[in-house]
Amino acid sequence: MPIPLQKLFTYKITQAEAGYLQTGMRVAVPFGKSKIFTGLVYKIHQNKPGAYEAKEIFQILDEKPLITLKQLEHWEWIAKYYMCSLGEVLRAGIPSSFLLESETLIVKNKAFADEKALDNEEFLIYEALEYQDKIKIEEVYKILGKKNVFPVIQSLLNKKVIYTKEELYEQYKPKLVKYIRLNESYNDDKSLNELIKTLQRAEKQRKVILTYFHLKATKEHINRSTLKKESGVSDAVIKALIDKEIFEVYHLQKDRVSFDTQILPLKNLNEVQETAYAEINDAFKDKSVTLLHGITSSGKTEIYSKLIKEVIESGKQVLYLLPEIALTTQIISRLQKYFGNKITVFHSRYSLNERVEAWNNMIAQK
Repeated sequence: MPIPLQKLFTYKITQAEAGYLQTGMRVAVPFGKSKIFTGLVYKIHQNKPGAYEAKEIFQILDEKPLITLKQLEHWEWIAKYYMCSLGEVLRAGIPSSFLLESETLIVKNKAFADEKALDNEEFLIYEALEYQDKIKIEEVYKILGKKNVFPVIQSLLNKKVIYTKEELYEQYKPKLVKYIRLNESYNDDKSLNELIKTLQRAEKQRKVILTYFHLKATKEHINRSTLKKESGVSDAVIKALIDKEIFEVYHLQKDRVSFDTQILPLKNLNEVQETAYAEINDAFKDKSVTLLHGITSSGKTEIYSKLIKEVIESGKQVLYLLPEIALTTQIISRLQKYFGNKITVFHSRYSLNERVEAWNNMIAQK
């Protein structure tokens, strides 16, 4: 659990859930009287807790582990070394968007009808619930224009005007890119020919269809702006084809940070670089650490690149640490020429959504 307590908590699961869950997967679990937190599966066992009654899990959040066993071992070492809880390491160790927590919502009790029993502030909240099914605590701050709203909420609870419920909320929002494709009913030659004939008098729409097939020869997915630009028509023409259900719109998820560039072969090392490369490999036979020293622009990156390529080809991963964020753009622009989207960048200036995507790519070994 992502809380600063020096203990693990046991929850009840079904036999089917036990066969599905793995160490490192996330589950939404009830905690305390009403809160819901994200827990990480540490171990599956059959030891009933003696001090409390084990609650059932609320929901399984992952299809595969979000944390590897190696990471979990490392977290245990960190917790021991820094004398903190595993929960604190969990909260610091992964993007906060992965740690779903419940949010308290206020809901109107439809059985209540005595508005005269409410004071001015209570009535403002009651009135807001006339127009919304539920409101958040943060919205109550705005309605009343003050921060100390809990006495008012408690009074409404005591009068049974409202009740509260907990709802899980997801911070991460995937980036969806909109594309256009021909309706599948026009996939065969006969239907397509009939379509072209029906558009003989709609020259611009016919031109869009022909441009679409021209683009489709080289592109798997075609977005609306590209189709508009290449066909030289207005947006209204494409909209008309969508409204006629000749075209249909679909969405694909796309990472916010990606490197769409042509991958080049590694540069050949010169004599000095080859010597350094050979000495590094010799050093690795006896020690796990070696130092490569060289002034700026001395060719170290080419040596690193060759070593990285060998590690990736062996099925492993490489962690490339930089001393400051300002160097990221320069170094990554050089490495991406050789490794493209195999590179995942992670630092504090990235948004929560970008960090989630970077983490998922790392776990999936993309």
